[in-house]
Formats: sequence, structure tokens, C-alpha cells
Amino acid sequence: MSYLSMDSQRLIIGVLITLTGEIDSTNVDELEDYLGSRRIPGEPLVLDLGGVTFMDGRGLRLLLSLDATQREQGAALHVTSVRRLPARLLRVTGVWRALSIHASVEEAIVRMLDDQATLPSEPA
Repeated sequence: MSYLSMDSQRLIIGVLITLTGEIDSTNVDELEDYLGSRRIPGEPLVLDLGGVTFMDGRGLRLLLSLDATQREQGAALHVTSVRRLPARLLRVTGVWRALSIHASVEEAIVRMLDDQATLPSEPA
């Protein structure tokens, strides 16, 4: 089984999940369970891949599924700090253009706050 460390942190809005190691067929089910138990439906999710050194096709499918779930629930998935090998997989498959990818966690948080500020206010 490949090594994968997962950590979560509540943000002002949404949740930050930080991953370190490899995302592949040996641990993607565990990662999916972890994400399901940590994310908050309807709130943005930041997925920090800065420590991820490898990702296979199952990891790619998980990202696409997670993005679709977030969108269905009216929230965004923000992927950050993608390293060389995972970035290559995302680019070669065209997924890079489909996801909201940022250079850093801070950049993603600024985007989330900007998005929240542009939402129409609810009627009183």
C-alpha cells in the first residue's frame, strides 16, 4: 500500500484538506471516505496537493467525482500546489482546464472569499 497522509482544517468558509504521499488504487477508497467525512456539503473545499508526489487514474477519477459533487451541492473544489507528476497527469488528460487550480492555498482562499463576496444576498 502506498503512503498517504491526510489532514483537515476548518476554514472561515469551507475546509482545507492537506495530502502528502501518493494517491493511487491502493488508497483512493480510504481517501474518498476521509473526504466524505470531512467536507461540509454546500461549502467550498480546498484540496492541497503540495505534498502529493504521484497520482494514478483512480486518483484522477476521484478528483473529477469530487468536483462534480461539490458543483451539485452549489460549492466549489479548489485544488492547490500541484506538483510535477500529478500536474502532468492533469494536463495530459485535459483535467487541468476543468478544475479550479491555484498555485497556493492562500490564493485559493482569496478566490473563495471573492466568490462569496459576489454572491447575491438573500432577501430579508
